[in-house]
Amino acid sequence: MNPTRKELVKKAFNKMDGMGNSNGVLEVDDIRQSYNASNHPDVKSRKKTEDEVLQEFLETFEAQRQMSKGDTNSKKGDGVVTLNEFMDYYSNISASVDDDEYFKLMITNAWNLDNKSYGKGWGAEF
Repeated sequence: MNPTRKELVKKAFNKMDGMGNSNGVLEVDDIRQSYNASNHPDVKSRKKTEDEVLQEFLETFEAQRQMSKGDTNSKKGDGVVTLNEFMDYYSNISASVDDDEYFKLMITNAWNLDNKSYGKGWGAEF
């Protein structure tokens, strides 16, 4: 990723980490501050708990790291997402996005980096 994209990804990581305990890694408690898993279909059907759904969300970012070398702080399946794991995930996405402005829009909207408030969206509320 180019420096602009790296800075956006780092900003998203820091925002999520700052919503929890600001310890330099993302954990379930950090994600819980922003995402309500109670409307997830598996939670509603009692197949999974909210924590299990949030943990699966975090595991998405850890999956890429198993292919990387030289980062002793990143361990797949430890329930903790490091900045390197987060960067690896977005590096793979970045490779398929040609336009920097589109990448910026995507990251800004996904992580609400501009802190805009929106009304109800479609989905779980219905």
